[in-house]
Amino acid sequence: MTTIDPDGGQHAILAREPGFALKPNGICLLPDGAYLLAHLGPEDGGVFRLERDGTLSPYLLSVDGVPLPPTNYVHRDGRGRVWISVSTRLRPRSRGYRADVADGFIVLVHDGSARIVADGLGYPNECVLHPDGRRLFVNETFARRVSAFEIADDGSLRNRTIIARFGDGTYPDGLTFDCEGGVWITSIVSNRVIRLSPQGGQETVLEDADPDHVAWAEAAYRAGALDRPHLDTAGGRMLKNISSLAFGGADQRTCYLGCLLDDRIACFRAPVAGWRPPHMTTDRAR
Repeated sequence: MTTIDPDGGQHAILAREPGFALKPNGICLLPDGAYLLAHLGPEDGGVFRLERDGTLSPYLLSVDGVPLPPTNYVHRDGRGRVWISVSTRLRPRSRGYRADVADGFIVLVHDGSARIVADGLGYPNECVLHPDGRRLFVNETFARRVSAFEIADDGSLRNRTIIARFGDGTYPDGLTFDCEGGVWITSIVSNRVIRLSPQGGQETVLEDADPDHVAWAEAAYRAGALDRPHLDTAGGRMLKNISSLAFGGADQRTCYLGCLLDDRIACFRAPVAGWRPPHMTTDRAR
């Protein structure tokens, strides 16, 4: 885990847990300055809490008495509820890289209890509360769609709606919102950034793709044979498998891109400001 200062300085936070190889994927900032980390291990999962001094402790390891499989993403909303995505129950996870597999689920942690609130999803990835506070948006990577659920008063998810479907080469991974209600999606394999307008239109904001690489992965996907080599190979000229996007900067118009296969963070200027998530207004953030 590394924090990066505005001037580019880096500070590593090393988890003090001998013998445990934590593989953090999703990262969630907490009001007191600690982090929740989704553990995407090869066989095991769960969510862990990491203090700034490196102390690591379990946050959630099981639901309904069943250990969590490799865990993809963790998100905290403005009410302190924590939403967790598990992409697939299959092992290895690559067995879930198919259009006909839908065994992923969403967990809600609230008021000291955890429960599954959505199941049967097509490889759920990032899940983020909409700025209106009433809906949870979820990227279903290998179902190639974005779904939204209404959130009931008790946190249950209901009335699922398909917000967008994607075609060849688009595998939605990262998800965030802008101040106008647009949804920003990052796609692995094709290195695409796509904006979904509030009216449902799709605009490709950025793309850095090798057509041959995309065609190779697409043929495997359609044959039900997509596997790690298709995701572990960078097909862009500059970007290396972008998987996440976050708005930052004083005006929230700088888009930072996380890349699975790179040791750098790319950025570009956006035509619209991003929505400020709850963790950016905590005491620690100020």
